Amino acid sequence: MQETSDENFWLIGDRYKMKWVRFFDGKTNKKGTVVEELITSEDGVVYGLKEVKILPPCQPSKIIAVGLNYKDHAQELNLPIPEEPILFLKPSTSVIGHEDSIIYPAQVGQLDYEAELAVIIKDKVKDLEPQDVWDKISGFTCFNDVTARDLQKKDGQWTRAKSFDTFSAIGPFLVDGIDPDNLKIESYLNGELKQSSSTNNLIFSIAELVSFISKIMTLLPEDVITTGTPAGIGPMQPGDVIEVKIEGIGILRNYVIGQQFSF
Repeated sequence: MQETSDENFWLIGDRYKMKWVRFFDGKTNKKGTVVEELITSEDGVVYGLKEVKILPPCQPSKIIAVGLNYKDHAQELNLPIPEEPILFLKPSTSVIGHEDSIIYPAQVGQLDYEAELAVIIKDKVKDLEPQDVWDKISGFTCFNDVTARDLQKKDGQWTRAKSFDTFSAIGPFLVDGIDPDNLKIESYLNGELKQSSSTNNLIFSIAELVSFISKIMTLLPEDVITTGTPAGIGPMQPGDVIEVKIEGIGILRNYVIGQQFSF
């Protein structure tokens, strides 16, 4: 890897790492590149990161999630390594961004965090081979696969437990030009380290996952593939702050609140 003087941009092979962000400047939604604490929008205006509202880095038609894809998580649960990826879907209505609130539904008894690396698709694709996936990926970001653990166990399948509004926290940045199969991944609950692993513990690599999924369903631009969580998952409570930190990407921070009813 050939490094440049700026930690936000470096050359991997023939590709530079870049950070992209979607944001609201108080008037309109925009996109831009991030260097340190500054955003340069596509129309050339420069903003401070703290001056804008950071939005989810994409607007997916669907989120394809992978269950049990870390060796350490399988060991933690005393489960066998799966022979093929275990897939489930999360709706686009569950998406929230950096600094947004995760709602703890009134009917949920245990709400868990799950730190994950997410892949954002660039083009409409179908039937990709593993070696062909890289040009079809826009980049990578942090993801919190929020889960109603008690409902997951009760239902015996995962749709209800994974699909409440606010249960797909994603962001803050879309980053390309990094090696997604060798990144440190962590979660922190109220500042306390809860999960610590590396994507080199993935059972199925990024290329394998994208290829496998594309042979099942057509992937559309901005669709998200979230790649599983490492060991250390656990519960959250209203008032908690949960952070997902991934090397080379940044920190996704969200706040847990109780459900608010309006009449």
